[in-house]
Amino acid sequence: MTRHIEYARLHNFRDVGGYAAEDGLRVRWRRLYRSDSLHRLADDDLGRFHALGVRTVIDLRHPEEIERQGRAPHGPRYHNLSLEHRFWNTEDYDPETGLARFFADHYHEMARESRAEIGEALEVIAEADNAPVVIHCAAGKDRTGVLAALVLRLLGVPEEDVIADYALTGLATPRAIARWRSENPNGPPPWPGYGQAPSDAMRFFLAELGSVRDYCLNTLRVSETLTDTLRRHLLENPDTPANAG
Repeated sequence: MTRHIEYARLHNFRDVGGYAAEDGLRVRWRRLYRSDSLHRLADDDLGRFHALGVRTVIDLRHPEEIERQGRAPHGPRYHNLSLEHRFWNTEDYDPETGLARFFADHYHEMARESRAEIGEALEVIAEADNAPVVIHCAAGKDRTGVLAALVLRLLGVPEEDVIADYALTGLATPRAIARWRSENPNGPPPWPGYGQAPSDAMRFFLAELGSVRDYCLNTLRVSETLTDTLRRHLLENPDTPANAG
């Protein structure tokens, strides 16, 4: 199975499956994808996207971004669940504390302020009839990274593997910067953290959040039934054929 799926117009589309989880289980392939913004899909990319059989798109961008940029192609079920209630102020970035600290603090802000949206996203992902699901934001890095990390930890994927999955976005950073330069030829990227995904950002966030299960049950107020449904849907025995289900 292939984790990274190549597109001409997207640079960070990948499958979240294949990771080892608790009890000898494995995250199922071809059920949950993560991506940068799907509004860029066009031409041959559209055919490649539709071939995945995606049923549901969860767009984590702010409604203002969607109005300005557009949304995913029509067809799949669509949910706009913004994980940011206000835009970042990158002028608050302090080089002395570093990018990882700046990102982690922002991720905690999302976890505090977007509880309803995160809970609803988990409900959509847990419902097998919605799969395959794509979750995406603008770069497929921060908002998408937080939601993907919460899902993987709920499934029992080891923390270091979750951190590594987040950091895979770094492979897309050169393309993200190249696209910025092509669209903004008269200036450099807007700040030093543009497109970056330092692994310590997710490491800090998860360590400081504590038990993801407790966060989901006690802070998000999702039910035990939902977390059990998520596990039944997205976990399989590694001996199960890859195309089963």
